Amino acid sequence: MQKHDHSGHSALIRLEGVTKLFDNTEVLKNISLSIFEGDLVSIIGPSGCGKSTLLRCINALEIIDGGSVTVADIVLDRREGTNVSYSQIEKRAHRLRQSVGMVFQTFNLFPHKTVLENVMLAPVVVQGMEKDIAREIALRQLDKVGLKNLADRRTDQLSGGQIQRGAIARALAMSPNVMLYDEPTSALDPELVGEVLSVMRELNAEGMTQIIVTHEMQFAKDASDYIVFMDKGEIVEILAEEFMVEHPKDERTQRFLKRIMSVGREDINNG
Repeated sequence: MQKHDHSGHSALIRLEGVTKLFDNTEVLKNISLSIFEGDLVSIIGPSGCGKSTLLRCINALEIIDGGSVTVADIVLDRREGTNVSYSQIEKRAHRLRQSVGMVFQTFNLFPHKTVLENVMLAPVVVQGMEKDIAREIALRQLDKVGLKNLADRRTDQLSGGQIQRGAIARALAMSPNVMLYDEPTSALDPELVGEVLSVMRELNAEGMTQIIVTHEMQFAKDASDYIVFMDKGEIVEILAEEFMVEHPKDERTQRFLKRIMSVGREDINNG
């Protein structure tokens, strides 16, 4: 597990007392977390614990019901007594989304377009960028993820790993302050997982801030600055050192890690 020096730096992302409800059920409960520029943070936990919802609140795809979310100095504040209208929150949310790249579990590139067209689309449509400039940026990002040689290929002709790398390039083309990944390797064949994780490692080496919801525990242990364990809508424990991953304090973390590690060993034995 790596570690960045945060002394003298303010957090790029700050969550304070964040709550989120769906149908009167609290799916996020009083979440507070600070993430600094250049951090790679893995979020782990059982299915349905709120990991994906947390990501969607960070990039304002879901608007929080309580607390505050700050990303790159854009603040969504829903704390009690804050006199901000919902339309003002929506405007800020739109601005916030511009500074956050997101890669989803499912492959969501347009299959009838080429890889290059997919990556160029948002800068041209959302930012009003000239096509020549967008093309140059898109090719640069495709080169970064190892897909420049496939730029003119339609995405329905690519492997799942190549499509996910294309999705990363598309997000990077918008020059985000932070990249979010919602289980980006879970729909991939095992042999394709490594090529996506290696792109994240390279981005980390370049100083990109990244938050990853993942079940890839070895990657989380090796590459993360710290690992956030969630259960039932809460942050149970933050594992910031190697010994904390091996010997977590909380019983729920211990049970989860024991279970996920044993599943990983079964996969190796059955492979």
